[in-house]
Amino acid sequence: MLAKILVVDDEPDLELLISQKFRKKIKKQELEFVFVHNGIEALEILENEPDIELIFTDINMPKMDGLTFLTKLSERENLTIKTVIISAYGDLKTIRKAMNLGAFDFLTKPLDLYDLEITLNKTLKAVQDSKEALQQKKLAEEAHAELLKQQTLRESEKRFRALIENSTDIIMILNSDGKVIYSSPLALKFLDNFDENKNISIFNIIHANDRQLVRHTLQKVVKNSSEKQYIKEFKIKNEQYKWQIFEAVFTNLTSDSYIEGIVVNCHNITDRKIAEEKLLHDAFHDSLTQLPNRALFIDRISNALARYQRHSQDQFAVIFMDLDWFKKVNDSLGDLAGDRLIMEVANRLKQDMRDDDTVARMGGDEFAILLEYVKSEKNAEYVAQRIQKLLQPPFFINNQKIYTSASIGIALSNNDYKSPTDIFRDADTAMNAAKTSGKASIKVFKPSMLTDNLAQLKLEIDLRQALQRNELELYYQPIILLETGLICGFEALLRWKHPEEGMISPNKFIPIAEETGLIIPIGWWTLQQACQQTYNWQQEFSLQSLTISVNLSGRQFSQSDLVEQVDEILSRTCLDHHSLRLEITETTIMENEQIVMGILSEFKAMNIQLNIDDFGTGYSSLSRLRNFPIDTLKIDRSFVMTMDGESQNLEITKAIISLAANLEIDVIAEGVETATQLALLRDLKCKYGQGYFFSEPIDSSQATKLIASGKKW
Repeated sequence: MLAKILVVDDEPDLELLISQKFRKKIKKQELEFVFVHNGIEALEILENEPDIELIFTDINMPKMDGLTFLTKLSERENLTIKTVIISAYGDLKTIRKAMNLGAFDFLTKPLDLYDLEITLNKTLKAVQDSKEALQQKKLAEEAHAELLKQQTLRESEKRFRALIENSTDIIMILNSDGKVIYSSPLALKFLDNFDENKNISIFNIIHANDRQLVRHTLQKVVKNSSEKQYIKEFKIKNEQYKWQIFEAVFTNLTSDSYIEGIVVNCHNITDRKIAEEKLLHDAFHDSLTQLPNRALFIDRISNALARYQRHSQDQFAVIFMDLDWFKKVNDSLGDLAGDRLIMEVANRLKQDMRDDDTVARMGGDEFAILLEYVKSEKNAEYVAQRIQKLLQPPFFINNQKIYTSASIGIALSNNDYKSPTDIFRDADTAMNAAKTSGKASIKVFKPSMLTDNLAQLKLEIDLRQALQRNELELYYQPIILLETGLICGFEALLRWKHPEEGMISPNKFIPIAEETGLIIPIGWWTLQQACQQTYNWQQEFSLQSLTISVNLSGRQFSQSDLVEQVDEILSRTCLDHHSLRLEITETTIMENEQIVMGILSEFKAMNIQLNIDDFGTGYSSLSRLRNFPIDTLKIDRSFVMTMDGESQNLEITKAIISLAANLEIDVIAEGVETATQLALLRDLKCKYGQGYFFSEPIDSSQATKLIASGKKW
């Protein structure tokens, strides 16, 4: 059955995100999405398409915001349509206001696709349940209507009784004092077959807290027989002595000679109330761990901040933590194992924190902790260190030992904070600073971190335009065949000439490119330029053996058309496949071993040479790497630059060269800076050398002159 869903949001990427997520169900015609940008457009759609069952709406939108739209929607007659609001950071007051206006559930931005799917399925089920409940209520009202028609429709008594007996509602007739003089079959069953002849009063089966309300309602309907009276919620005890929740309609038919009493139609809403309570719980708790979610956590911070503003001695701290290596667990063991790890971490955190503190899950592998009544910064740091120790013992997932740590940021309360989201943001900023400084780090927020973030954000914006503005340039560092002392190839190295900042170090902008995904288009541009330049040199100097080394990012391995793109660039530039050396790091191989192995095998079949960059700095071993189709290892410069002064690094270099020779893998020594280092490498039979002793990275025109000089080292 097709379910039609209206999405009201002015974000341009949301339509693509939802269409991609539910593309299979859309194709099977199980779901149909209609996208509009504001409440006015949404109301127009609802006028023309009455079969909309579910609405996702943002709060902040132009022309008509989400709360105004909900208000307009509440004035419509559709009783089954459900609305889910989408709110950034989970503003609790706004969410409550939306819920009071009839919103069924909510999601927070940025959207978690897993939560989006669960919420969609849950809400569509609630829509179906509402339709069924509406149908049942309609049947009950028909039965009630038949009862009212007894004065003029005595001949329909059999039909009326059939409706009563088959109604899913409890129907009773009372006298003016509340004594039960008739009860429907369902009422008899529900109330353990009590006998109306035993002078049972409705007050005997109603919860003590509700008796005054029922008594007042009964008095009103007796006094004014022309008006029905309604009770939205009260409790009746069933045959197992369990309280069930009902809504009821009281109708005075004492003047009807066939009724002669007050008709009470009771509809059981217990399941609905339980569902509403569960919805309220789910709205503020993480579905996987049952910890408070972002919305509830922000609300707790808001309370702590208000208390601190009244009493400055009531200091508090926000800890934001992100698990290290979580992606590796997901990629290697699967999402279910990742979920198990998240639950185990949540359990350890809950058991270790005080009752006054709040442990929350922010989504993914991120957790946050609100520490109430902290005495000092050192106190908060001590808790963070305790968390690190808490994570040190292994987690047993699928009969395997899993180790993890966390990058932790801390923000402490102060008089500058006016909003709970501000201190939350600063804890997040400190966590990112900890993550940048290395795994298992702890950082306390400093205002300079925000300045650094803004500078990095500006750098990211500028980097997005750098390609279009031709600000990127390739430099080339020669690779020397040590046996002859002649240039045999170059490594292409990316440089950025910023119009205001000047030359920006790759160490500064490459991590931003990796994080934002800009490394993908930049990577293709680099490969295109490097291959074209190398072909030009081969033709100009008749050096067909000249090779070019180009780094491949780990992000590029996520591209399904990586192999095809490389092949296309080689064809477009006319460069022979064997003239290209693709360089990858140990980390890239180890983090995505299965995927990378398949791609490298395809490159090898194309006669492309493959290098391992910065060997010795990761966690791989030569014995493990021999399973990969590797041609060359590049010994990390940290070993080569100091091997003439530190015997340990000389021995490491010697061991790598020896083991590589046994595996028939060539070696390039990076970081050659002195004649002594060059002599040592020649003695060790290292095949290639690269470093400032030969040449620093130079632009293409300088590299052309260097080739033309025929210089020999």
